[in-house]
Amino acid sequence: MTLLSRVLGFVRDTIVARAFGAGMATDAFFVAFKLPNLLRRIFAEGAFSQAFVPILAEYKAQQGEEATRTFIAYIAGLLTLVLALVTLLGILAAPAIIWATAPGFSADPEKFALTTDLLRVTFPYILLISLASLAGAILNTWNRFSVPAFVPTLLNVSMIGFALFLVPYFEPPVMALGWAVLVGGLLQFVFQLPALKKIGMLVLPRLNLRDTGVWRVMKQMGPAILGVSVSQISLILNTIFASFLVAGSVSWMYYADRLMELPAGVLGVALGTILLPSLARTHALDDRSSYSQLLDWGLRLCLLLALPASLALIVLAKPLVVTLFQYGAFTALDADMTCRALVAYAVGLVGIILVKVLAPGFYARQNIKTPVRIAIFSLVATQLMNLLFLFVIPLAHAGLALSISLAACLNAGLLFWQLRRQRLYQAQAGWPIFISKLLLALAVMVGVLLLGMRYVPAWELGGMPQRMFWLGVLVVAGAGSYFAVLFALGFRPRDFARRAVS
Repeated sequence: MTLLSRVLGFVRDTIVARAFGAGMATDAFFVAFKLPNLLRRIFAEGAFSQAFVPILAEYKAQQGEEATRTFIAYIAGLLTLVLALVTLLGILAAPAIIWATAPGFSADPEKFALTTDLLRVTFPYILLISLASLAGAILNTWNRFSVPAFVPTLLNVSMIGFALFLVPYFEPPVMALGWAVLVGGLLQFVFQLPALKKIGMLVLPRLNLRDTGVWRVMKQMGPAILGVSVSQISLILNTIFASFLVAGSVSWMYYADRLMELPAGVLGVALGTILLPSLARTHALDDRSSYSQLLDWGLRLCLLLALPASLALIVLAKPLVVTLFQYGAFTALDADMTCRALVAYAVGLVGIILVKVLAPGFYARQNIKTPVRIAIFSLVATQLMNLLFLFVIPLAHAGLALSISLAACLNAGLLFWQLRRQRLYQAQAGWPIFISKLLLALAVMVGVLLLGMRYVPAWELGGMPQRMFWLGVLVVAGAGSYFAVLFALGFRPRDFARRAVS
């Protein structure tokens, strides 16, 4: 389901790139959409899920159905109240928010005004998607993974529909994307209500600030908000830096990030979604052996799939960007600039996905302080690298992407070190052999890709069907050679099956 969402996301971005290119209008939209998206990650998918899911799992296992329903109703009431106030404040303070987060836009009054208008339209998305994330967290705890995983496709469908059919009815045209975000958020929330009713957890929000469960979640959310905010602050600071660069820089980074998000989303989000409630259950049962085995399974599966994805993004950067985006208003210069950012992002792909696997090892134990400290350290490192790659080694927008990648690797390394230090994770047998076989398969894959690229036509020639055909040939050849070598070396899918997390 996550893969379907990411594929539809590519279709969406291809249509947006063809219609709007990379310039003032897209820079304005991506900044306006990024801000509510960042708050969504803080209030909903990030801090809230980390604080809510372990306690919800505890209620489900120990308190009974009625107490769990009451707990969910109180949490829903508090979340709705807080986010409604945040949404109203965001709409009223939109100009000040844009001035603070994209100060470079203030030099262009038209660009500043457009970004402000778009932010006012997209800001209610925070409330809608946060309620959708609450519903998703409940369904995941009940092991109903498919519906929450499918939900993100609805935002893509909304944006595709607006971009294809409704752009002529908006002035300026890019406002269609803003309204598409709002409609997509509503669809994502409403779609999950029948699934909640089916498991008996569809309840009306109620407000009770004296409930002990609510206070436990709020107490956990404090450091969790700080921890998640650190990574989001890093993205905001990167946007501030990018707003002073040449027009198109924000868009180039966005399109590159979207390509990187396919493996990061499919692997990182899917693994993290499954691991957090699974680890929370083993912790509630005080099963330390299963806890460590789950983390080991996640690490092996992450490396098995993330390493080839990272190398493939680096080798196939130009074919990917040209095939998916270089049409209409999206120029060859835009493609070249996006490629540079994509290579920089791909360097840190493994680190980004590892964080999604390692951080739940702490969240499931309701230990949020350790990841927070590591995240703060990574934030400082990111900004120091931003200064390095902008002013000492001038890499422009690619330098901003590279700093995020390297900081993600640092974050993952420190999380792993702490898990080992606190003896929460003990490596299972067979890691040296696993790594050596993996490296051999990766070497064969890269060789096949480089050889294949010598025999395909120039990527700028032909339309999308021809480009997609040759890109598909390369992807199939690379993936086929990689998994063929793994199979020959004794790897089997059943070796990575975990019935404990199904």
